[in-house]
Amino acid sequence: MKKNRVCMLLIGVLLLLSGCGKAQQAQNEAGNNFANSETTAESTPQQTTSEETTPEETTTEEVTTEQPTTVDLHEYDFTVCFAGDISLDESAVTTAQLDASANGIYDCISPELLERMQQADVMCLNNEFTFSTNGSPLPNKMYTFRANPTRVSVLQEMGVDIVSLANNHVYDYGEQALLDTFKTLTDAGIDYVGAGKNLAEAMRPVYYEIDGKTVAFVAASRAEKYKMTPQATEDAPGILRCYDTELFLQTIAEADANADFVIAYVHWGTEYSYELEDVQLSTGKDYLNAGADVVIGAHSHCLQGMEYYDGKPIIYSMGNYWFNNKTLDSMLIELHFSGNDEGGELEVSVVPAIQSGAKTQIVTGDEKERIFSFLEDISMNVEVDENGVVREETTEGPEEVSGENVVE
Repeated sequence: MKKNRVCMLLIGVLLLLSGCGKAQQAQNEAGNNFANSETTAESTPQQTTSEETTPEETTTEEVTTEQPTTVDLHEYDFTVCFAGDISLDESAVTTAQLDASANGIYDCISPELLERMQQADVMCLNNEFTFSTNGSPLPNKMYTFRANPTRVSVLQEMGVDIVSLANNHVYDYGEQALLDTFKTLTDAGIDYVGAGKNLAEAMRPVYYEIDGKTVAFVAASRAEKYKMTPQATEDAPGILRCYDTELFLQTIAEADANADFVIAYVHWGTEYSYELEDVQLSTGKDYLNAGADVVIGAHSHCLQGMEYYDGKPIIYSMGNYWFNNKTLDSMLIELHFSGNDEGGELEVSVVPAIQSGAKTQIVTGDEKERIFSFLEDISMNVEVDENGVVREETTEGPEEVSGENVVE
């Protein structure tokens, strides 16, 4: 009996142990299933309800990168070139030299100078004679100059775009010769300013459009002690004179109203004198006040000084360019306009030369430095650097002092 009880106890223990193992196994399996369900939940996309958008239905707006706006500042960069007096008179030594030269004008004027004239956007000089085979010399006039109209080809070779006729020799052979001059220049494609078939034409500015900018040319003369070259009238040809500056000031104001830059070319001053007349000093400033941006002078047959007024240049005289056989300093003037809508700059440069023996040659080295130095000496507030660039002379102000040293 006791033995049977012991057996029954052993069987119970075994059953108990067997149940615990299954429970543990069940618990482990349950734990594994839970872990697997988490992993599956993380790796499997969530189901969406009918209100949510499925990946296939998702639309994305096109993303555009805004490009920076390029602003056109309308940049400009051009050069206007000027020379002084020339003569193609049939009896002039310059014309004789031209006719005797194998290479024509290239033997009379340095190729380096001609190249600068030809490459300028606008080239202007003083036409100190009339183109005609008609007419007779004005009575009692000491010097009269007339060229055959075929000589206009020389201006074309030089690259001339416009000439000033506001001078004291364009009427040397009378009215018909002046009219012939207008026709000769027009037929050759060369503009003229400062003279016309009537006063309205003589006062009319000439405009050029360059790099989106308008450049106006105006011209007038006050070069004769005895006024033998007539001013144009309402119905008669002639030049525009500026002994009385009223009409010329009106012309400048008109040009200023219609152009970005105005260049006033004036025939004035005392021949072969470096000293300026008082009227040059006063009226030159009047022309700038009226709207001119630059004043360019001719007639004295020699160089005269330069001056800046209100930041604008006055070139009182460029002297002879190719006019006679005297030995004289000469120069080209180059005006370099550059900038854009936000601002601009006008740079004035001198290209030095010497007229001698009916030829005009560019100079370098010591002679170049001498001419630059001479120009500074006869000018007012002007500096000329080693490259010929002309600038307004700057005057340094007094040194600053500290407040404790100031005596009130």
